[in-house]
Amino acid sequence: MSSLSRELVFLILQFLDEEKFKETVHKLEQESGFFFNMKYFEDQVQGGEWEEVERYLSGFTKVDDNRYSMKIFFEIRKQKYLEALDKQDRAKAVDILVKDLKVFSSFNEELYKEITQLLTLENFRENEQLSKYGDTKSARNIMLLELKKLIEANPLFRDKLAFPSLKASRLRTLINQSLNWQHQLCKNPRPNPDIKTLFIDHTCGPPNGARAPPPANNTLVGGLPKGGAFPPLGTHSPFQPTAAPSASTLAGWMANPNPPAQHAPVATGPAALSAPPNSAALLKRPRTPPGSIPTVDYQTADSEHLMKRARAGVQPDEINYAGPSHPQTASSADDLPKAVARTLNQGSCVMSMDFHPVQQSVLLVGTNVGDIGIWEVALRDRLANRTFKVWDISAASMPMQAALMKDPAVSVNRTVWSPDGTLLGVAFSKHIVHIYTYNGGSDLRQHLEIDAHVGGVNDLAFSHPNKQLCVITCGDDKTIKVWDAATGRKQYTFEGHEAPVYSVCPHHKESIQFIFSTAIDGKIKAWLYDLLGSRVDYDAPGHWCTTMAYSADGTRLFSCGTSKDGESYLVEWNESEGAIKRTYSGFRKRSSGVVQFDTTRNHFLAAGDEFLIKFWDMDNINLLTTIDAEGGLPASPRLRFNKEGSLLAVTASDNGIKILANRDGLQLLRAFETTRSFDTNQVAPEPAVSKVGSCLSTICSNACLWLILIPTMQSGIEGNRTVDTKPRMPDDVIERTKTWKLTEIIDSSQCRSIRLPDTLPLNKVSRLIYTNAGVALLALATNAVHKLWKWQRSDRNPTGKATASFAPQLWQPPSGILMTNDISETNVEEAVPCIALSKNDSYVMSASGGKVSLFNMMTFKVMTTFMPPPPAATFLAFHPQDNNIIAIGMEDSTIQIYNVRVDEVKSKLKGHQKRITGLAFSNALNVLVSSGADAQLCVWGTDGWEKRKSKFVQVQPGRVASSPVGDTRVQFHNDQFRLLVVHESQLAIYDAAKLERLRHWVPRDSFSASISNATYSCDSQLVYAGFVDGSVGVFDAESLRPRCRLSPSVHIPQGVSNSTVYPLVIAAHPVEPNQFALGLSDGGVQVLEPLESEGKWGVGPPSDNGTPTGVPSGPTSGNQGSDQTPR
Repeated sequence: MSSLSRELVFLILQFLDEEKFKETVHKLEQESGFFFNMKYFEDQVQGGEWEEVERYLSGFTKVDDNRYSMKIFFEIRKQKYLEALDKQDRAKAVDILVKDLKVFSSFNEELYKEITQLLTLENFRENEQLSKYGDTKSARNIMLLELKKLIEANPLFRDKLAFPSLKASRLRTLINQSLNWQHQLCKNPRPNPDIKTLFIDHTCGPPNGARAPPPANNTLVGGLPKGGAFPPLGTHSPFQPTAAPSASTLAGWMANPNPPAQHAPVATGPAALSAPPNSAALLKRPRTPPGSIPTVDYQTADSEHLMKRARAGVQPDEINYAGPSHPQTASSADDLPKAVARTLNQGSCVMSMDFHPVQQSVLLVGTNVGDIGIWEVALRDRLANRTFKVWDISAASMPMQAALMKDPAVSVNRTVWSPDGTLLGVAFSKHIVHIYTYNGGSDLRQHLEIDAHVGGVNDLAFSHPNKQLCVITCGDDKTIKVWDAATGRKQYTFEGHEAPVYSVCPHHKESIQFIFSTAIDGKIKAWLYDLLGSRVDYDAPGHWCTTMAYSADGTRLFSCGTSKDGESYLVEWNESEGAIKRTYSGFRKRSSGVVQFDTTRNHFLAAGDEFLIKFWDMDNINLLTTIDAEGGLPASPRLRFNKEGSLLAVTASDNGIKILANRDGLQLLRAFETTRSFDTNQVAPEPAVSKVGSCLSTICSNACLWLILIPTMQSGIEGNRTVDTKPRMPDDVIERTKTWKLTEIIDSSQCRSIRLPDTLPLNKVSRLIYTNAGVALLALATNAVHKLWKWQRSDRNPTGKATASFAPQLWQPPSGILMTNDISETNVEEAVPCIALSKNDSYVMSASGGKVSLFNMMTFKVMTTFMPPPPAATFLAFHPQDNNIIAIGMEDSTIQIYNVRVDEVKSKLKGHQKRITGLAFSNALNVLVSSGADAQLCVWGTDGWEKRKSKFVQVQPGRVASSPVGDTRVQFHNDQFRLLVVHESQLAIYDAAKLERLRHWVPRDSFSASISNATYSCDSQLVYAGFVDGSVGVFDAESLRPRCRLSPSVHIPQGVSNSTVYPLVIAAHPVEPNQFALGLSDGGVQVLEPLESEGKWGVGPPSDNGTPTGVPSGPTSGNQGSDQTPR
C-alpha cells in the first residue's frame, strides 16, 4: 500500500473516532495493521475479553512471528488458564491447556508439563513460582505491564504505537479543499454553490452574471479570503504542471541526460548558482491548469515525481492568496537525542562513524591510526576490531608501495555500511580501499582490497546504478571512480575536477542515477553514469571543504562546508532552480576545523561546532538548540545519527565516543539489554541465530538506504588537517603505565563477601551454577548431594537476586528429601560429577559416576534416570534450541547426542583420546565444541554432527614439547564466535570458526600457581579464574590482562591452611557482571562482589594507547544451563 493510501486510513480512523463509530474504528485498526491502540488493548485485557484481545492482536502479529510475539500470546493464555483454575473450572482449564497452550510445547516441553501439573493441585498457588499470585484484577494489571514492555520492544509494532499528529477533522478539511478547487474550475461559478453530493465532481449550472467567489459561510466549502482568489494548485495538490526543464538546472540535466559536457562560467552572486534561464516564462505560467490533466486520487510514481517538482517550483506572482498553512507532523527539540546514554573508548582519535542500517545500535568506527571497530553500543561491547595492514602487498602498485615505505602511518578517512549492512567500506589516507563482509557479531571478513587512487582516498559510498551494487570513491588524484562491489572491477572513472575531490554523494530521482562530487577548490559537479563529463559546475559556499547530503526521504538536498578562513556554511539547495534555498545561521565566525553535519527524521540538521552539537529545524534558518553532551567534546566533533534518529554518536576529545539518545533511543538500548532475559524463565526462544547481530535485528526495524555523508579531512589539505601519524603517548599516560599496579584485595573488608550457610555435611564442591534467573545457587558435592541456596525478596533486597550483601536460605522442599545422584556401584572419589540446568530453572540433569538423573527443582524428586554406566557421563550440555536434545560427554572419550523425549542416542561422536571435560554450543556457528582430558579441542557441526576441526591446546615456549594433559574447559563468549579455553597451564581465547588461538595468558608473577577453573562474566567483559594456591584473579576478557587479585584470606576461613583449601569451581552471576561464586575444596561456597563504592574489580593496566583495558558494560543474561556456563 502506498504511503498516501496509508495516510488515508489514518484520516478515516480520525473521522470514525470523531463520529463515535467505536467498533468500526478498532476493526479498521486491526484489519489495516497501521495503528495499535494501546488504550483499547488495555481495556480489553483488564476486562478479561480474551477472544477480542487475541483477535485484535492478530492484525499485528502471530504467535510464531518472533520471541516477543510468542511471549505476548503465552502470557495472555497463561493468565486465562490460571483464571479458570482459580474459579475451579477444570473443564475450561483443560480446554485452554489443549487448544491454546499446546502450541508452546514444541518450544518448551518442560514448561508445558509444569503448567499441566497445576491441574493436580488443589490451589495452583501451592506452586512456589505462583505463590504470590493475587486476585484476578491485580494479576491482570501486573501482566499488562509486562505485555506493554513486550509490545514496545517488538519490532512488528514499531511505528504503530503512536497516532499521527493531525488537525481536527482533517478529512473534512481535505474534502472542502477539493470542492473549493472543483468550484474554481467551474466555467461559470455561482456565488452560492448548491453542493449535494460527493459521489460526482461538482459543477455549477449556467450563470447570469460575472464570476464571484463562494461565500465564507458555506459549511462544505469553508472560509476563503474576501478577495475571492482560490488557493493556487501547487498549494494543496501534487499535480502542478511543470514547464519543460532546462538542461542547465539540476532538474533539467536529470530530465535531459545528454546535454553538452561543457558549461559556461557561473555568474557570481550570493547563491553562487545560476537561475534557470526560463524563469520569466515560469513566472508567467497560466494560473488555471490545462483541462487535460487527469484527476488522480493517490500517489503514483509519476505523481510523486510531479509532487517533488511542485515543492520547489515558483508560484505565479499574480496570485495573492497562499492558502491555509498545513505544516508537516509536529516535531520538537524533545525528539532529539540529547541524553548521554553510553560512553565508549576506541583508543585512538575517531575520524569516521556510521550506524548499521538494520541493527540500529551497531556502530562502525574508523580512526586516525587506520583501525576500524564495530561496537554494539547498547552493551558497550566492541564486537570486532581490525588494524590497518595491506592484505596483498604483491598486488599493490609501485606508487602505493613507495608511499607506505616513505611514511607507514595511515588514517581512516571514511567508513560506511552498504545499504543492507552486509558489506562495509573503509577509505584510507593512502591509496587503498578495503571492503569487508559482515555477518553480525564479530564475523568480519576480508572481501576486496582496491588500490583505488594515487594519494589519499577521501570518501567512499555505496550505490545501485543499473541495479548493481557499486562502490564509489574519490581521491587526491582529482578523480571519482566506480567499482563493482562483488568483483572489485573498475566500471567508471570521472575526470574534470581541478583539485583533489573531497566528497561524493550518489543519489537517484526516479530512474535517473547520478553522483554529486565536491573538491577542495569549492567546485560542485554532478555526473551521470555515461562518461560524458560533468552536468553541472557550481561553487559551494566557502569555496573549500564541503559535503552534500540528502534528507532520509531523498527529497531535500543540503551541504555543509568550511572555508580556509574557518567560516562555516550550512545550506539547503533548491534542485529545480539550482540555487540556494536557505542558509542556516548559528556558526561562530572562526571554526577550528571542518564542520561535520548529519540529518535525521527528514526534519532536523545537526553539526559539530564550538565544542557543541548544534541543531536546526530544516524549515527554520535559526538555531533550534545546542548541547554540550556533558562536556569533553572537541572543537568540531564528528557526529552520526542512526537511521531512526533515536541515537546520535559524537566523538569526544579523549579518543572516545558518546552515544546520545532520545526517549526512543533509551528504549532501544534497554530493549536490547533485556532481550535475553525475556526468553529464560517462561518460553524458550524461537530457533534463531543468537549472536549479537540477530538480537538487534529483532529489535530494530527494516533497513532503508541512507546516503548521508560525514565529512572527513584528507591528506594534501593544508591548515586544519589532522596529521596522518600515530599519536604520541602523553607523558602522563607513560607515567601512569609505569606506576600502575595490580589491585590486590587481601582482606574480606575490601570487598563484599559471604560464605553461604550450610547445615549439611561438607564435601568438596565439584560443580557450581547459578540459576538462570539469578536468584539461587546450586552446588553438587563429591558425595553426589545437591545443595540449593535461595535469596528471598525483602525490603533490603527487593529483586530477590543473589547478592553478597545478604545471606540466602539453604532450601529444601517440605518433604525434606535431598537431591542425590545415583552412585550405586560407583567409586565416588574417582567419579567425575556433571550437571546441567534447564532454561526455565525447573529441572536439573546431573550425574556423579552413575546413571544420569533428571530432578524436579521444586520437589527434588527424580523424574527419570538414563545412561547407566559404563561408560559414565562426565559432562552435560543442553542443546540451545531444543531442551530435549542433550550432548553427553562420556568417560570413554565419546560424545553422545541423546534425545530425552524418545530415550534414544541420535549420534555418537568420536575424536578425543581421553574423557570429555567440556562442551559448548554456538548458535551463531551451528557447532558444538568439545574439550577433553587429552587437552584437545574438537568442533562438530550440529546439522549432521560431523567433525569439522580439531586441535590440541598449544604448548607454551620453554615447556615440554608434547601436548599438555589435564582437564580442559570451553565456554563461548556472548558473541558466540570467540571461545574461552581453560587449562591448568593457561587461559586462551580462540576464534571458534577457524579454531585459531587469538591470545593467551600463562600463570606468572602474582599468579604463579596452576589454574583450577575459570569462567566468563555474564557480559563477557571479564574472566574470573581460580588457582590451586587459593587465590582468585579477575582478568580483562579482551586482552587477558589481570585487573585484580583476591588473596586466599578473602574467602578462606581463619585458621585454615591456604595450601589445603582452594576454589575448585567458579561460577558467574547471569545478570550481575561483577558477581561470582566459588565452590571450595573444603565444601564451602562463597559469593563475592566489589564494594558498592568501587563498583568493579580493579582497573586493567593501560593499553598501548594509554587507556585502561576493558570498558564497563551493561549486563546481559547468559545461559547458565550447564557446567561452567558454556555459551
